[in-house]
Amino acid sequence: MEAPPDNDVLWARSLHFTYDDGSPALGGVSLGVREGEIVAVSGPRGSGKTTLLRCLSGLLPVRRGEVWFNSTPVHTMGALTRERLRRDRFGWIDPAPLLVPELNAWENTALPLMLRGTSRRRAKNAALEWLERLDVGERSRRHPRELRQAERQRVAIARALAPAPTVLFADEPTAPLHRADRAQVLRTLTTAARTHGITVVLATHDAETAALADRTVALLDGRRVTTVHLPPVTESEGRAACSLSV
Repeated sequence: MEAPPDNDVLWARSLHFTYDDGSPALGGVSLGVREGEIVAVSGPRGSGKTTLLRCLSGLLPVRRGEVWFNSTPVHTMGALTRERLRRDRFGWIDPAPLLVPELNAWENTALPLMLRGTSRRRAKNAALEWLERLDVGERSRRHPRELRQAERQRVAIARALAPAPTVLFADEPTAPLHRADRAQVLRTLTTAARTHGITVVLATHDAETAALADRTVALLDGRRVTTVHLPPVTESEGRAACSLSV
């Protein structure tokens, strides 16, 4: 077993993944991600982007291949060790906002910090700061059911950024947002990552989103390819995503 290069915070070699029904998802993907780098994983829907992020983050156990985080083999970790790694070092943003319905916006945002042992006061202050940055500070005491879809997604993004993770995995993080909202939120996300030295692995099928990254890794049918031409998401498609997600 060969250790990864010292300057790669994430490193994967020959990742293969097949779903239980026999459907192939990844076919030998390898990549390295340097500390503080923003990498876009691009490709059309069904190309394996989400599966790759889930394998890199330890959400899916690797069946063939290797995943390393800071020279520590993730692929040999047990389920509990991977869970602690995700809690303490990783952040995750889903395409749809998965918030705890019983908690208000700032409590949802502060939850990962409090799970790490941060005091309630410090966690609340950090949560409120990020909600303000994402233009939902005035909604901090609202529960998810009282928020619009776009506001809920901003809360989910604030929740992922508040603990200052070492690596942030973002799976189509602005999918529910309108075009203008996407641009503002992506600027906040990338600026925060660069300011705080957060490594970002961003899955997207949108060319404009991929262009904000330092580097793009293109997937097609579960394999790395030289390039994939991605169409920008139209305004009407953005609205459709919002209406379908509500």
